[in-house]
Amino acid sequence: MNLRFLLHWSYIFPIISLIYYMFGIVDDDPWLATLGSLLLITSVLSAVHHAEVVAHKVGEPFGTIILAIAITVLEVGLIVSLMVAGGKETSTLARDTVFAAVMLILNGILGACLLVGGLKFKEQFFARSAGNMALIGLVAIVVMTLILPNYTTTELSATFSKVQLIFFSVASLVIYSTFLMVQTVRHRNYFLPETDDLPHAEPPPNVVSITSLVFLIICLGVVVVMAKALSPSIESVVHNLGAPQALVGVIIAAVVLLPEGLAAIKAARRNHFQTSLNLALGSAIASIGLTIPCVAVVAILYDMPLVLGLDIKSMVLLALSLYTVMLSLSRGKTNVLYGVVLLVNLLAYIFTVIVP
Repeated sequence: MNLRFLLHWSYIFPIISLIYYMFGIVDDDPWLATLGSLLLITSVLSAVHHAEVVAHKVGEPFGTIILAIAITVLEVGLIVSLMVAGGKETSTLARDTVFAAVMLILNGILGACLLVGGLKFKEQFFARSAGNMALIGLVAIVVMTLILPNYTTTELSATFSKVQLIFFSVASLVIYSTFLMVQTVRHRNYFLPETDDLPHAEPPPNVVSITSLVFLIICLGVVVVMAKALSPSIESVVHNLGAPQALVGVIIAAVVLLPEGLAAIKAARRNHFQTSLNLALGSAIASIGLTIPCVAVVAILYDMPLVLGLDIKSMVLLALSLYTVMLSLSRGKTNVLYGVVLLVNLLAYIFTVIVP
């Protein structure tokens, strides 16, 4: 391990971010808040870089699983830290962030991959079984956690009772755990990337892999504490713009998912759409299947209200997105039209968040 290796940006910026937080360089100064936001983004990018190094070491499909879980840990950390800091005023934050993550993944990441792959290769092929398995689990968890709360009668509308919250959290974990078992053991071949003749980099040495694993854990912690410190600035910016509070969830999801989105698009450009599909749908089901149980535990422990049910407008957009994705992946090959339609769905979602 030489000096050049240790001076890589992915090692430097998390340390700078940690110093920024430890010295309490956070106040109402917009320049300092902007600097903190940039450090937060670089810490997210560093976390995903180290996750990619570890993923390259363990190979597929475990690599995409590590990336998905790393992204989910970031999302959970951000949501929980903001919930604890904001108290009862953040009762809808988990719902808004999870919903935003699902919409950004299904329409944004997957749509961009379909568009990029369609423009460059006209058609790309993938295993329909892999997409169907992920979509079945995703639809079940989405309906149980984001739609069903609107129709239960034990508590007020859009909320679960504690018993219901525990049951559906366990149900989400069971579905996600079964999906992982199918992806890694019973039907692992469905999720393996296509073979090609392009040269591949050798797996990193053990020292590099272990170092990246350590820094991955550090980066995850840095992102959580930085987000908690910067949360008042983020919320004040949204408030000053006159935008709805749901935009905070969109911002959190976008920051967390940006690096993974770039990785998925890169895979599509290399004609590895199966890898793009694994990243997108794997992250979607991990995002909701792991985040809801975690925020449920926080809500129960701190006796905080947790609103999960979506409004009618959001349910319509979610149904449109899921139905479009199902049709797009039903043939086992891509088309540029699918990507355009999904990206238009994304724009419609973001527009209706800003202009409800």
